[in-house]
Amino acid sequence: MSRYNNNTQYPPQGGQQQQQPYYAGPPQRAPTNPRSPVSPGGHNAGYPPQQPVGYGGPPSGGYNHNVGHQGYEIDDSDGAGLMNNQGRAGGPPPHRQNTLNHNLDRNGYPQGPGPLPRSVSKLDRSATMNRRSVCHVPLTDGNLVMDCPVPQQLLQNVHFKGEREFEYMRYTAATCDPNDFFKERYTLRPTIYRRQTELFIVMTMYNEDDDLFIKTMGSVMKNIAHLCTRAKSKTWGKDGWKKVVVCVVADGRKKCHPRVLKVLAAMGAYQEGIAKDTVAGKPVTAHIYEYTTQVMVDEELKMRGADRGIVPVQILFCLKEQNKKKLNSHRWFFNAFAPQLNPNVCILLDVGTKPSGTSIYHLWKAFDRDSSIGGACGEICADLGPNCANLLNPLVASQNFEYKMSNILDKPLESVFGYISVLPGAFSAYRYKALKDSSPGVGPLSSYFKGETLHTSGDAGIFESNMYLAEDRILCFELVAKKNEAWLLRYVKSAKASTDVPDSIGEFISQRRRWLNGSFFAAFYSLAHFTRVLTSGQGFFRKIFLMVEFLYNAINLVFNWFSLANFYLTFYFLTVAAANNANKDFQPFGDWGKMTFSVLRQVYLAAIITVFICSLGNRPQGSRFIFILAIILFAVIMGVMLYLAAATVVAVVLPELQKANAVQHMLDLLKVQGPFRDSVISLASTYGLYIVSSLLHFEPWHMFTSFIPYLFLLPAYINILMVYAFCNTHDVSWGTKGDNKTAELGGATKVTKDGQDVLKLEKPTNKEDIDAVYQLNMQELSVRPDAVKEKRDAKTKQEDYYKMFRTNLVLTWMFTNAILIIAMTSSFTLGSDDAQNDKQPTKEDMFNPYLSMIFWSVAALSAFRFTGSVMYLILRALFG
Repeated sequence: MSRYNNNTQYPPQGGQQQQQPYYAGPPQRAPTNPRSPVSPGGHNAGYPPQQPVGYGGPPSGGYNHNVGHQGYEIDDSDGAGLMNNQGRAGGPPPHRQNTLNHNLDRNGYPQGPGPLPRSVSKLDRSATMNRRSVCHVPLTDGNLVMDCPVPQQLLQNVHFKGEREFEYMRYTAATCDPNDFFKERYTLRPTIYRRQTELFIVMTMYNEDDDLFIKTMGSVMKNIAHLCTRAKSKTWGKDGWKKVVVCVVADGRKKCHPRVLKVLAAMGAYQEGIAKDTVAGKPVTAHIYEYTTQVMVDEELKMRGADRGIVPVQILFCLKEQNKKKLNSHRWFFNAFAPQLNPNVCILLDVGTKPSGTSIYHLWKAFDRDSSIGGACGEICADLGPNCANLLNPLVASQNFEYKMSNILDKPLESVFGYISVLPGAFSAYRYKALKDSSPGVGPLSSYFKGETLHTSGDAGIFESNMYLAEDRILCFELVAKKNEAWLLRYVKSAKASTDVPDSIGEFISQRRRWLNGSFFAAFYSLAHFTRVLTSGQGFFRKIFLMVEFLYNAINLVFNWFSLANFYLTFYFLTVAAANNANKDFQPFGDWGKMTFSVLRQVYLAAIITVFICSLGNRPQGSRFIFILAIILFAVIMGVMLYLAAATVVAVVLPELQKANAVQHMLDLLKVQGPFRDSVISLASTYGLYIVSSLLHFEPWHMFTSFIPYLFLLPAYINILMVYAFCNTHDVSWGTKGDNKTAELGGATKVTKDGQDVLKLEKPTNKEDIDAVYQLNMQELSVRPDAVKEKRDAKTKQEDYYKMFRTNLVLTWMFTNAILIIAMTSSFTLGSDDAQNDKQPTKEDMFNPYLSMIFWSVAALSAFRFTGSVMYLILRALFG
């Protein structure tokens, strides 16, 4: 795929750095990785170096590299760091003289032998970046591909030296669509080195800051280091890092956080001033930086190397020129890079998600153990912060409980049946072979990427547009329903990852709007096409299991549709039963009971109306005080419901317990009193099974820390989140707006020199400038900026004001009319017979068939989930 220069040796012997950009093509073709693709014309996509580079042995100098030693512990302890600007004098401790953990002097520069080539404190960044040389770069199959030397400081104390892979960063300016990456004859470093890629990890980001990026990247690198410690594995071992490629995709050059670029530059995977926005008159669509780094930046902004267990990591940084959303980022990963590397397993991560130290191995092991698994996910936990301080926020605590119970009841149940409705894009894995299209335009990936063009084509309906808000659910269904392939999905409990959850009302409601609408319409899609499972190649009993699961999903969908009415009816019947109770010992609110319940019912209706009005046009961020007030009102109503339910049970049970043979009396009571029996069974099957299942999974702590906040916020999940979601089904945005205006980088002009087509461009080549800019980057990275409170711009403030004014006007009009209606129709004002009589309630007052149906349905669904959870534990214990 490359145009060869017979006078150039790849890689050059001795690893000596060159100041001119290096032509990145090998001198000759050789047999390639058996899994590497071959172009239709017989052109091999894999190019080996002239000498295969071996990284298994220790570098020159007698260093005893023990990273691959079985059981090597990754050190997470604190220590002196390259970017730890504490103003301390002196060099690193004697036992770390050959490591990357240097102290900084008072100006923030690493201390070591020899002066810097230039005073960084007086360095003018713009002047240095503008000081460039005109270079003529040979075209690589008509493309701009060049190797750029990394800063000398990065190479001073690394363990692997003398190889071009570690001393040069490879830059490629892609001018094509991701689908045409292979056709346009672009190559990637692992392909050139004939490496078999077992794991291909993608980290997608938009404008996340450096803290979130460091958290995810550091965890990924520690996971790769763990793979290298598994000396007895047939796949992994001390050279296991060669089988892993980490792809970082940034959605838009202008949107990428500048400090993230500084972190990547500190690791050697990015250099400022290299990128070009046009090549031979064609606009660049993505800037691709490839480098095998030997260092990581930890959460304290310290550089860590092999002395802390860090192994080399192959990084592929794809900086998209324009912001085209997450699906486009995944298209670069799956359609541009994966066909060349042909990995076995692809792992999807969002920047901000932090896998635990062995999670990636456990995810991979599930695929290695069972060849029928096409996709898998681990347990996503809410990030609770230092000492679980985030649990003090009721919103975070309720989400923590929600996540935990989903991982205890829902995911295990679906895993037993073989179809998980959603593998979270924040932390999931797929077998690449299973994702490939069965024919052009037909298959899981084609269906997955269909959502990228829906909102711009103008041809999609509102149903399809909402459905693709949950594109990961579509991918899961298409994978299981893939014709004649018989793929299954699994939940891997031992693979855990933490992620930030919304801690403010506005962010929480906006997130759930997309989740609820996407999941609702995607569920309809899967149910409408469930017959495709019959042609998926599954066995007879597996098809039966899947049909049962689809029936379960259909019942859940119906209950979700009527959840608003069901919740209000439950509240209404509880209050009516309490108000009409003839037991003088059971009067929850004394003589004020009927009036209190009547007022609460009117408050409930008023809160619902308010939420509907605010949801019809207001941003949650602009109306957060009204939403907070509604949440408080519903929490009070939930408290009353819990009190009435508990008081009812106590009032009935206590007299029976005081009698002789109390157990027999209780059993007789359950047989005779239907409403009491229904209430007890419903409560026990819900909250009782929560406790039992949590104990069976050895994870009971969320019941103590998060159960109460979840109970009181449960009405908000139904009456606020669902109302807002359905009131905004017209909003099919992804939450970010595309911004395709970017700063100019300068172009690479195609010219002819000595009879050969070359590219004329400007780039920094002065060795002192490269090192000086690196020093300045490290200095700026060492100073953590002050937290800036997010502010709304003037346009957004104006829009929020207009919408809020309209809401206030409508609310005022509605409330004045509603207050008059309440005043004229309430039992307190009318003094009706129902408000004053003390007669014994009839059977119709005490028993309601619809309420009993709701209670028994809840009990049945809870029992079904619990059974699936127990079956998962049994299968996990038997088969791993």
